[in-house]
Amino acid sequence: MSDLFGAFSDIAPSLPMIIVVALAALLLISILLRVVVPTNMVHTVQSRRKTTSYGAGQKAGNVYYNWPSWMPFIGVSRIILPVNNFELSLSGYEAYDKDRVPFRLDLTAFFRIADTNVAAARIANMKELIAQLHFIVQGAARKILATHDIHQIMVDRATFGAQFTQEVATELANWGVEPVKNMELMDVRDAEGSRVIADIMAMKASNIQMTSRIEVANNLRAAQTAEIAARQEVEVREQEAQQVVGQRTAEKEKQVGIATERASQEVQAEAAITREREMQVVRVATMRQAEITKDQQVVAASQDKETTILRADGDLQATKLAAEGIRVEGNAKADAEKALQLAPVAAQIELAKEIGQNEGYQAYLVSIRGVEAYTQVGVEQAKAIGQAEVKVIANTGDTVQGVQDAMSLISPRGGTAIGGMLEALKNTTEGAALLERVLRREAARTAPDDSAT
Repeated sequence: MSDLFGAFSDIAPSLPMIIVVALAALLLISILLRVVVPTNMVHTVQSRRKTTSYGAGQKAGNVYYNWPSWMPFIGVSRIILPVNNFELSLSGYEAYDKDRVPFRLDLTAFFRIADTNVAAARIANMKELIAQLHFIVQGAARKILATHDIHQIMVDRATFGAQFTQEVATELANWGVEPVKNMELMDVRDAEGSRVIADIMAMKASNIQMTSRIEVANNLRAAQTAEIAARQEVEVREQEAQQVVGQRTAEKEKQVGIATERASQEVQAEAAITREREMQVVRVATMRQAEITKDQQVVAASQDKETTILRADGDLQATKLAAEGIRVEGNAKADAEKALQLAPVAAQIELAKEIGQNEGYQAYLVSIRGVEAYTQVGVEQAKAIGQAEVKVIANTGDTVQGVQDAMSLISPRGGTAIGGMLEALKNTTEGAALLERVLRREAARTAPDDSAT
């Protein structure tokens, strides 16, 4: 403002005084008449030709000049209306239900001006608008409540609030107003000298008390039933727990007994298997010993058989040789006597002829040669045995037969027999121990010779 006056004072000296005064007055009037509309208000300005609304969100803006209406051409009139929500209350409003039962009610409604131009055309100010809205709300409440029962009105308050709102919506639009939310039926009470609602409330209270007592009794009964059921369940659970413990204990004892019995059976089975194996070992050893004894007996019997056969064969051959010797000797004597009677040459020719034709004599000569050879062989065998430091003990027969039996030991058949005997001895515990002792003794005997070498 000071800047504006400063600028005006700067240009004032160059203008005529009248113009300066006029401009100053015009500037002062403009400052005083300039209006800025608050954000929660709408100013509806009526000029000579049109009606314009100023405020927040309005097309004309929120600034205008409030020229006095007495000024020609530029003078205006205005109506100031709030655009924020405002409350309308009916307190102690007397109404009737469909049965003409009187009662009082408190009703609260919330509105706002939706079309300020329409509202400005219908009313002169906000007080008049609120008065008109009171009549509209009272008429809607009286119309709706008169078609319902007092019990329903007391119970369904929210429903009636919505019905009030719907009833007044169309008529409010004619005033440029709209409801912000549903009306609220705050209270319903008896009118002067009436006790209908009080009786209804007493009846309702007694009904509530009865329901409460019934509910309490039911709750107590349910609680007692629940306690009994809980005790029963606890007792059943305890019995079940004891039963389970008993069953588990019996099962454990059963399993322990079964395990003990199985262990005992397994021990007995293992003992039986051990005894069976020991008996099997004894049986095998016995059978092996029996086989060894059998083999020994077979070998001994075979040796006895061969010895008997050899002895019988020797006796037979000796008898044959003795008989043949006697026969030959008789024939020799006869031939000798005959030869003594023949001439030496004739005797020799005759002897030669006789020898060539006489097979018996030839056999005799062969026998004589065989005896000589046999004797020579026996002598050589005796020498060899004497040099080998071998002692021959003949239990049966004569010395020659014993020597023959001893010589059979170094024959192929005797070697096979000795090998079989040693193998049989090795397969027995006693025979193996005997052979081991013999070998150790032989090793100990030959050890000095080896060290000397």
